[in-house]
Amino acid sequence: MVTGTVRVPRGEHADRIIIADGRVDIDGAVDGIVLALDAPVHIGRHAVIDGDVISLSQRVTIEPGATLNQDLVYVDDKPVVPRGANVYGEIRHLDASDVSLPFGAFFLHAAVWFVFTIASLAVGLVFVWLAPGAADAAVAAGRARTGPAIGWGIALFLGLPIAALFAVLTLVGLALGLVVLLAMLPLYALGYVTSAYVLGRRMVAEAAPLAAFLAGWGVLRVIAFIPVVGALAWLAATIFGLGALTVALWRSRGGPVSRGPESRPAPA
Repeated sequence: MVTGTVRVPRGEHADRIIIADGRVDIDGAVDGIVLALDAPVHIGRHAVIDGDVISLSQRVTIEPGATLNQDLVYVDDKPVVPRGANVYGEIRHLDASDVSLPFGAFFLHAAVWFVFTIASLAVGLVFVWLAPGAADAAVAAGRARTGPAIGWGIALFLGLPIAALFAVLTLVGLALGLVVLLAMLPLYALGYVTSAYVLGRRMVAEAAPLAAFLAGWGVLRVIAFIPVVGALAWLAATIFGLGALTVALWRSRGGPVSRGPESRPAPA
């Protein structure tokens, strides 16, 4: 599960629990891992958990009588483990230098990848569903004006945070600077999913818009799991997507944007 409330009542069981945001209440059995990225975890007295319990942000609260057969790992808030709670593994505090966990640095990399995968999927589906014309215009702009798209993408990627920080630090346009800083992440995400759509259109040109996006997005997310290479792919995709959207917006000022490079009149 990604967001919301996860409940496992007494007498019921779950294979595993993975949640990004919400709340976890367990009073039954869980066979595998309980991973909470940003959600409090409450473990009732009748709960039996056979996998690791890992909380990256909020507190884990355990009632007397609960049974944890593996490790309890936390990052921020110290868990509440009263007398009578049965924790047969270790209670570990994870910090930036800790690589002794079963998954080590790989686990942290996978958690970040998972969160961005879900977020980019949501942004991309909404973008393609609500603005298919803008997505196709970005495809056309990226094909016909590749150089300007890259140039504008680099300018925006570097220029926006620099301008925002300058405004904040010099107290000139403080409110505007803060707004731009807050808007950077969604803007970068929009650039990334735009490149995913452009890539998908090259792979499956005749497919429906959502199918084309999913094809390109799937390729980018597989590449993203590779350390270093994934970061470079994110950088390139974000820059190109921002630039393609900017060029498409500029071209739309002069009239409709075609789906491909501009056609030339046939010779007489």
